Amino acid sequence: MANLTITVDEETLKRARIRAIERGESVNQYLADRLREYADDDQVRQRKTEAARRFIALSEELKGSSGGRGWTREDLYEERIGRPE
Repeated sequence: MANLTITVDEETLKRARIRAIERGESVNQYLADRLREYADDDQVRQRKTEAARRFIALSEELKGSSGGRGWTREDLYEERIGRPE
């Protein structure tokens, strides 16, 4: 594990420590988590982009059809709420 030194004004650090205590966290852990997210951001964005590309490709591949059938709102909710009398 590496150590990192940052410079921050006393008032900001004081408020951060108070907030961390209120949330049951530590400032150190919070900053380590944010730094990890910052470092991983490109990988996360790349995975999301690839997942979206695969979803679009799959939706184009799986052509579905209703066979010309249309539904009304009442048809769609009939099972859930029953037909009004």
